[in-house]
Amino acid sequence: MNALARLARNRRLSAVLAIVLGAIVFLGLNTAANSWLRTARLDLTANGIYTLSDGTKNILRSLKEPITLRFYYSQATAADYPTVRAYAERVRDLLNEYKGYANGNLIVEEIDPEPYTEEEDRAVAYGLQAAPTKSGEQVYLGLAGTNLADGQETVPFFQMEREQFLEYDLSSIVYRLSQAKKPKLGLVTGLPLDTGPGGLLASMQGQSQPYVSYAQLMQIFDVETLGEDFDRVPADIETLIVAQPKALSEATLYALDQFVMRGGRIIAFVDPKSEIAELAAAQNGEQGPPQNVRGDLWLLKYWGVDYKQDEVVLDRARGAQVQYGNNPSRPSVLYPVWIGLKKSDDASQDDFDPNDIVTSSLSTVNLASAGHFTKAADATTTFTPLMRSSDDAMIMSAEMLGIQTDPDTLMRQFLPSGERYTIAARVSGPLKSAFKDGAPKAAPPAEGQPAPAPLPAHLGETASANIIVVADSDIFDDKFWVQPQSQGGQMMAMPIADNLAFIASAAENMQGSNDLISLRARATNARPFTVVEDLRKDAEARFLLEEQQLNAKIAETQQKLAQLQNAAPQGGGDQLALSPEQNQELEKFRLELADTRARLREVQRNLRSGIDRLGNVLAAINIALVPALLVIAAIVLAVVRRRRIAAAQAS
Repeated sequence: MNALARLARNRRLSAVLAIVLGAIVFLGLNTAANSWLRTARLDLTANGIYTLSDGTKNILRSLKEPITLRFYYSQATAADYPTVRAYAERVRDLLNEYKGYANGNLIVEEIDPEPYTEEEDRAVAYGLQAAPTKSGEQVYLGLAGTNLADGQETVPFFQMEREQFLEYDLSSIVYRLSQAKKPKLGLVTGLPLDTGPGGLLASMQGQSQPYVSYAQLMQIFDVETLGEDFDRVPADIETLIVAQPKALSEATLYALDQFVMRGGRIIAFVDPKSEIAELAAAQNGEQGPPQNVRGDLWLLKYWGVDYKQDEVVLDRARGAQVQYGNNPSRPSVLYPVWIGLKKSDDASQDDFDPNDIVTSSLSTVNLASAGHFTKAADATTTFTPLMRSSDDAMIMSAEMLGIQTDPDTLMRQFLPSGERYTIAARVSGPLKSAFKDGAPKAAPPAEGQPAPAPLPAHLGETASANIIVVADSDIFDDKFWVQPQSQGGQMMAMPIADNLAFIASAAENMQGSNDLISLRARATNARPFTVVEDLRKDAEARFLLEEQQLNAKIAETQQKLAQLQNAAPQGGGDQLALSPEQNQELEKFRLELADTRARLREVQRNLRSGIDRLGNVLAAINIALVPALLVIAAIVLAVVRRRRIAAAQAS
């Protein structure tokens, strides 16, 4: 007995020591993992949605000063909204991922801005927006980022529709906060963007008003206008907007070419019929057509883009309704030269590329006499359409459009090609210089003038060109996208289209680092039920034709019934006076109609039978099979354990 008691005590002591040792090992492993494996993650999702891209990792690792991201989330209020709760968890997980790669330079704070608290006041001060609930409460789901230099960036509210761009949005905030000053944006243009519609004359009279798009770009960027005659782009400019320039010299074209070769980014706006240029020329009293009414940037063909400067896209489906003539009582007419590109839930009808960050959030962009691009046959670059016309479109020469402006005549002559024309595109990839022999020979300096500084060494190619081309310049024109409204006694320009959003998004995207530009749309959490979709398609293939035939038979039978009833004379009491044969025929039609409808209901049930069976199988697995397997596993483990204990006691 003493031996058994000692054995029992030793076993209890061993068990206690094992528990203590296990706790020590557990705490030690957690401490080591927290120190050494902070960024270690296992992402088992099919699309890798929890794995940061290399571009984001490079941005985070390059941080030199601390950045604070304050995640405002109304946790208690959002408890009854599973979709919001799940998306907040997604944002939280991603922020924690960011924190792990930033080497201590990214501070992430989560704040619950309860009503009538200082936290809510601070959220409002940052510009965050709350979403109202059915009960009248407010849900905050936004972010405010700050740096040590009083820089501030916000996400007013995380829209679930932008989930695929969540990493890009967060990385762009971190990148902008890591920059010490506003990025510089170069501008090369022959348009009066800085003086506005009044042109040079209004500027001389002190009445100039810059176009709204230009004024907004000035607020976002440090805009430097380069003019139209330069032999090199300043080294501190990484992105250029080239908007409908006048005839550029060989030296200037070479400067643009080498700018791209050295990794510079260009957003080029060229227009086969620039209405801004025409208006400016008329207001300045210029004789004849303006020099830049047709945009011609022959570098485009070396960038892998075909562009015909004399072709204008007319789009009947996207045409604007305009008032034409001097008769105000005449209803508006369709003018297919002015077009409004639109977003659509149907991907085949969407005019914008939903997978590019520049166009993913656009709803409407208004253009006038726009041109189009195609990919050159010998292009080495990748050509990705960003904005396209509808397929109810055609091409007309700019010269013909200058002669024929009457909307009614244009519509009578309209012959759609059935083709969707690319109006804006992203061009990227390897590229060779358009100047194979190097810099063009420069003219000798005028007498008494110093010789210009030597140009940088010629580069013959680049592996990573990044260019956006747009076949329209009237996108800058206020009349196409803003509407003046009086607010508080002041006239405000209220946007009615996303023209500025496109211009600014393109500039911001191109202005970012190569790491930021490399980010593309990430996969969303939403996973399609491919098995269900396959079942639905198979059912439709088998039953849809029969359903159509039955519907046609029902319509035919109803028509025969109606004909028979209409042909019968009225009897007393408004009853139909039918012969026995007609009554028999009528009853036959009614039975046939009832039978056909029954068969139709059966076919419609068959359309869902496979899906319903799959749902029942999944329900059975979740409700019965999995718990049953767990119970069986527990019983097996219990039996094995009892046998081991019995065997140990027996020995």
